[in-house]
Amino acid sequence: MRTGIVTTAGPGVEHLAARAEELGFDSFWVYDTPMVHGDPFVSLALCAKATRRIRLGIGVTSPALRSAPAAAAAVSSLNALAPGRVVCGVGTGNTARRTLGMRPAKTAELESFTAALQDLTAGRETDYREGTRAGRVRFLHVGPYVNTQDPVEFVVAAFGLKAAAVAGRLGAGVISFGLHDPAAWTALGQARQAAARDADSAAEARSYLMSSLYVLDDGEDRYGDAVKDAVGHIALSALILGAENPAFRAALPPEEASAVDRLLQLRGTTPTDPGRHRALYRNYLGRLAPEDRELIVPSLVDRFGLVGTRDEVTERINALEKAGVDELVIQPVVDPETEMAALARLLA
Repeated sequence: MRTGIVTTAGPGVEHLAARAEELGFDSFWVYDTPMVHGDPFVSLALCAKATRRIRLGIGVTSPALRSAPAAAAAVSSLNALAPGRVVCGVGTGNTARRTLGMRPAKTAELESFTAALQDLTAGRETDYREGTRAGRVRFLHVGPYVNTQDPVEFVVAAFGLKAAAVAGRLGAGVISFGLHDPAAWTALGQARQAAARDADSAAEARSYLMSSLYVLDDGEDRYGDAVKDAVGHIALSALILGAENPAFRAALPPEEASAVDRLLQLRGTTPTDPGRHRALYRNYLGRLAPEDRELIVPSLVDRFGLVGTRDEVTERINALEKAGVDELVIQPVVDPETEMAALARLLA
């Protein structure tokens, strides 16, 4: 299985990208959450100048964040700096929109936006609409400004079958966050492939899993502080979604639902507070704060982290690969450079 690294966008990220390339990782990603982290395109531009081989991923942008022409200009500008090395993830903006106190985009918007990006970044025309006005748009002057010759790889963020079908119709790949169930990946792959057949879309498509990983030493506590610090940022994101989405919370087991309630209490907010996003997304996907460790109950560790002995972790990765995951992308949060080196040894 191929391997990658994901991190939050900000100054200095280019040094991690260069180190990831030295260690042999296949891709380096940054998140696109404007009100929480830095700008992904600024960060990846720095990474492009600091690297030569590694693919650079946006994980993920959204129609609710940028217009298609603006997003296409950013992606194609990055492609000019790193020709043929750009992976553009696109999603509904579940996190990025909620950090603004807004709802994610609809699946239909995701599909039309992604299709427009695919057209524009390949130098083709596409439909563009603002209110009642509509027309056809394309890059008017490519030259030294943007690269529409080298292909950009597109992946659609999917937790369910509808988004996977969008990926299939557009000939795009799939990316998912914290999804460790091989059966779920099999279902996503089947939905993507069925939609691709119906749309006669034959483009090569990869599947990416963004996750966290911790290999236990002999006798080490599976649910100890070191494990929580390594995987807790993803587990906490699930609790935040539970605080935001009543249907998601209702589906959680009792101990996780109780952890959602404790999270709200710790943050001093409620599920109905219109300003809850300002409290919930503080330090989102950053290193787990010590006071939040007690929220990471054992079932969250089991579901949202790849945790175990070396043999156990290897077995889980192999099962995910058989289910259709092509690349495992890990976020190191405690000591990124040391963790990347350890991951490179484990995943070699």
